Amino acid sequence: MDVSSWLRPDADACSDRSFCHALGRDLGKHQMVAGWPYSIVAALETGRSSWTALLDAIWLEPGADLAAVTAVQVREVVERLSKAGQWQRGQPDVLVVLDAG
Repeated sequence: MDVSSWLRPDADACSDRSFCHALGRDLGKHQMVAGWPYSIVAALETGRSSWTALLDAIWLEPGADLAAVTAVQVREVVERLSKAGQWQRGQPDVLVVLDAG
């Protein structure tokens, strides 16, 4: 799980932009840039692999309670995995990794 931003600093006519953290746009400096943040959930392959599969992505509204949104999103993704037969009782627990950065 991670929050990634679609940076749109020059899109003055676009509504509902937030200030998103960006690193490295100008000599490695931390900056706040206008854009749209998205909360993304991806499945990672076990073992030594870089394989991932996007499971869910939601736009984060300005002022959203990120902890509450994340909790709901994780719960819904795990429920969908169960309903699709991708996880069943008795199998190893679903491991969720969150980036708090």
